[in-house]
Amino acid sequence: MAYRVLVINPGSTSTKIAIYEGETEAVRMTLKHSEAELSRFTTMADQHEYRETFVLKFLEENNISLSSINAVVGRGGLLNPLAGGTYKVNDEMCAFLKAAKRGEHASNLGAMIAKSIADRIDVPSFIVDPVVVDELSVDARYAGHPLFERISIFHALNQKAVARLCASRIGKRYEDCNFIVAHIGGGISIGAHSRGKIIDVNNALDGDGPFSAERSGGLPTGQLVEVCFSGKHTKQDVKKMLKGKGGVVAYLGTNDMIEVEKRIDNKDAKALEVFNAMCYQISKDIGACASVLDGVVDRVIITGGVANDKRLVDYISKKVSFIAPIEVYPGEEEMRPLALGALRVLNGEEKAKEYTFTKEN
Repeated sequence: MAYRVLVINPGSTSTKIAIYEGETEAVRMTLKHSEAELSRFTTMADQHEYRETFVLKFLEENNISLSSINAVVGRGGLLNPLAGGTYKVNDEMCAFLKAAKRGEHASNLGAMIAKSIADRIDVPSFIVDPVVVDELSVDARYAGHPLFERISIFHALNQKAVARLCASRIGKRYEDCNFIVAHIGGGISIGAHSRGKIIDVNNALDGDGPFSAERSGGLPTGQLVEVCFSGKHTKQDVKKMLKGKGGVVAYLGTNDMIEVEKRIDNKDAKALEVFNAMCYQISKDIGACASVLDGVVDRVIITGGVANDKRLVDYISKKVSFIAPIEVYPGEEEMRPLALGALRVLNGEEKAKEYTFTKEN
């Protein structure tokens, strides 16, 4: 019998919902929430009941009874750092997310809604590989000064998902492989996967690594200090430079990479120069990850929304194919990896982990 799993993925202005019958997606819907609707709520946690109502309505409209569901899985939010895997949603986790101890984010709602619905029918609720997955090696944590520490925040769910997919495709277990995974979207994260753990990765949220469509990446620190203390910019201005108004959009006035492609096709030299520079930085960081893995790499994996861009894939492949064969998994799929994480537990392939406030190892 195939297990039936309800998947809930809250975004800033949307809630994605799906039902999986085993590994097959039976039905999916993306519900859009207007800014006017959401402005009624002071915090993300205040949106809980509002969004849960839509999930229950989705089930009703698709004639899916609550009693037929075997597990509920939600998108993981901003928790304390933890190891990768599937986690049971418990009261501690929900309290931590409700208090937004590490920040307000729509994904914080995933676990809370999942547990609320699962508790109604006495089935387990889970999260899978949230953005705070932290498996960094000791060496990777050093930033260069005791006041600073490298932090692991990145596209963990998609990185782990495509790594598992690639391992299966080449006939191996993820835990027996070494991969370099480059997730290229609005933000970019490049991870060194060593036998099931991501032992080094750039902080894709706060401005580390290559520049992307809207993030500056690692800037020259001396120049950054001068900008910060120039008196011309507020703290929020600088934060926007790093995330939201940095990278491609700062150079070209757009964060739409399809638009950048069109400009390049129309012989826009500046667009090509910026595009190549981004690809150059991505390639350089992939090369750095190869050294982290002692040069023993099964595959270099390119994923994320911008991985649909053949020009980008060709540029990077030319630079790094000497390291290992290239695999491309375009897009960022979150619903299926969430369902698969729950199914691994239900099928006895993996044991669900327990979340506590302290860091998981």
